[in-house]
Amino acid sequence: MSGPAETVKTTPAEGRPAWSGISDALFWGSLFQGLDRRGPFLQLQIRQLICTAIEEGRLSLGVRMPSSRELAALLEVSRNTVVIAYEQLVDQNFLVSRERSGYFVAGLPKHLGAGTGVRPAPDRSDETRWTARYAVRPSSHRNIVKPLNWLDFPYPFIFGQFDPSLFPTNDWRESARAALSVPEINNWARDAIDEDDPALIEQLRLQVLPRRGVRARPDEIMMTIGAQHALYLIARLFTKPGTRVGMENPGYPDARNIFGMLTDNIVPLAVDGEGLVPGADFEGCDLAYVTAGHQCPTTVAMPQRRRIELLRKAQESDILLIEDDYESELVSEGDALPPLMSIDRNDRVLYVGSLSKVLAPGLRLGYVVAPSPVIRELRALRRLMVRHPPLNNQRVAALFIGLGHYRSHLQRVSRVLLERARVLDRLLPEHFVNCTFVRGAGSTSYWVTCPEGCDATALAEAARAEGVVIEPGDVFSMTGGTHVGCFRLGFSSIRTDRIEPGIERLGRLILRMS
Repeated sequence: MSGPAETVKTTPAEGRPAWSGISDALFWGSLFQGLDRRGPFLQLQIRQLICTAIEEGRLSLGVRMPSSRELAALLEVSRNTVVIAYEQLVDQNFLVSRERSGYFVAGLPKHLGAGTGVRPAPDRSDETRWTARYAVRPSSHRNIVKPLNWLDFPYPFIFGQFDPSLFPTNDWRESARAALSVPEINNWARDAIDEDDPALIEQLRLQVLPRRGVRARPDEIMMTIGAQHALYLIARLFTKPGTRVGMENPGYPDARNIFGMLTDNIVPLAVDGEGLVPGADFEGCDLAYVTAGHQCPTTVAMPQRRRIELLRKAQESDILLIEDDYESELVSEGDALPPLMSIDRNDRVLYVGSLSKVLAPGLRLGYVVAPSPVIRELRALRRLMVRHPPLNNQRVAALFIGLGHYRSHLQRVSRVLLERARVLDRLLPEHFVNCTFVRGAGSTSYWVTCPEGCDATALAEAARAEGVVIEPGDVFSMTGGTHVGCFRLGFSSIRTDRIEPGIERLGRLILRMS
């Protein structure tokens, strides 16, 4: 454990390795190599790394830890940070403290420790024997692909991702602290079966939905674990084999894949400069998925005249509309058009919204607004899956909205994103020579069509090598090869000061590959 034997010293009293020599420094350095000195909560990081090493058997029972002074010097952190970490681990029985001897690993219970004859892991290299058993193969779907480490790229022009500089850290922290009071814990720590936090439902009903012109009773709203969860629940409730489901083409791949797992009858619906075209194909559908606010991915906003026509034809042809209002409030620009649900008088629309898009994708809080009989069935279906989204997160979100932070956050984000849009409006004509691009008012992305001969997938690969991340557009089409020269350029995830150098690099690549 402590390196080559010749460099290890032992204490006569304990007969255990003591801190000495370069081999020990190398061992302890490797043990803590995951420490992010630039990150927050160094004490918590140190505790977690020690706990993990004990649980994995890399630190066995009785091993002497470096002194707080030695470890602090090695890790280049304050000694108090190490002392606090050690004392917490003593309280948790991971370490023991011996007077004038130091800290030692307390180990795990015998039935959890090493050397207990644990069965070796089976060989899972052969996956062919599972193939015939799968009911579906979701891993084979065409999906939007974004690098998990996109934050490490200097120029991430990707859509719908978290910008750390825009997250309302202090306001969210205040809301989280308030949710940790004893009375609040008593509210959210219980099992709500298939119910939601009534405080969050009330805040959505009174403060969030009215901004979009949507009025709903508490029994017409249900929380989900993000908008995709909402779409999956709706699909599972209404889609049978043979159900004709209309999908915008190009459109949102995840929605297409969700419904496509339940029916083979996915109907491509044409999209023009005003969004979904309610033509003959549309009139033959049972369900139709629509992004009227900003069509995904072209960003165009459906005008009021088209929205009224869509609802009229849905009523005449008995079509249920699933409205994904995924980007409704981020940028206040121009005259905001009301969603379909706000002008629906015949219960034709199931409305899907998200708090994650406004705050951070990792929050995973979406919601459905629908007639109460539908919500009742969705709740029963959700109970079979996850019962309900975590109530602690729901209560924090309710407090965040109720304390006025939601409104002020939207105002701040809107100002910043509008500034970025103006920068791009100026730069794109200059650097994207012979390209066409469109951004609907209020959208946080552009739909770009490259010059003929430029493959956007190859462009994206070349751009990553220069630190630029974009999203190739072919995946948005129901059939591959249709939009190979298009890509989506998002700007919610990139700092304003990095937009211009990133666009310059991307523009040079487009010229070179055209």
